[in-house]
Amino acid sequence: MQKDELFEEIDISESLTQKYLGLSLGKFFTLFSLIVFLGIYLGVLLYGTNSVEVLMGLEDYENYLQGEIVRLKSENAELQREYFELKEISAQ
Repeated sequence: MQKDELFEEIDISESLTQKYLGLSLGKFFTLFSLIVFLGIYLGVLLYGTNSVEVLMGLEDYENYLQGEIVRLKSENAELQREYFELKEISAQ
């Protein structure tokens, strides 16, 4: 009779996670936190400022600066030509 009483006192109900997902509560929270962490990580990779976007921006800026160098060199050559022409005229 004592064994029957012991079995009656044991609670055989399952938690919600065990009932619907087949996971214990600890495993469920571990899996849930892992999924949330991976979601945040992927969100930062896709929508955040990462090294690939920075690199592409720097390459665009480098190309812009190279174009400015070429433009300023040609402008400088034109101004030097004009300067030496004026200097030659004033020397005569």
